[in-house]
Amino acid sequence: MKKLIIVRHAKSSWVEQVSDHDRGLKARGLHDSELVSLKFKELHILPDIALSSTAKRARNTAEIFINNLNIDRNKFSLDENIYDFSGESLIKTIKNVDNTINTLMLFGHNHALTYFVNSFGDRYIDNVPTSGLVVIDFHIDSWKYIKKGHTTHIIFPRDLR
Repeated sequence: MKKLIIVRHAKSSWVEQVSDHDRGLKARGLHDSELVSLKFKELHILPDIALSSTAKRARNTAEIFINNLNIDRNKFSLDENIYDFSGESLIKTIKNVDNTINTLMLFGHNHALTYFVNSFGDRYIDNVPTSGLVVIDFHIDSWKYIKKGHTTHIIFPRDLR
């Protein structure tokens, strides 16, 4: 069995005049990521590895989760293919994960994440909000054979405020 933990980056700031890739987080984004990561910690699910988009807002969100979940930093890396908005590169990335990895955590972007959870999970989600987290279990032995799985957990900031 394989488990995928998907996290959309926290609310980003538009104050700075920087590229989309270099936008940081708003105070609300920092707060919401704290809330969601601490709630997720209660589930006692730790990833074998965590991958993040190279975008600053995704990296910053990942840092909050890594700190709050006490994830070994050697199990974290950046992947430019997760800086994806359609879902095509995201799916390819997941399908190429080493099969020794049973629990994978990803930090990425919409619309790719909402597309993914609706295509591969069994619960419809209109929109994965910023700092939103979705866990999907797959009854497969190899990531390359990913198919419809079972959505086991949904944690959105609005449900924790």
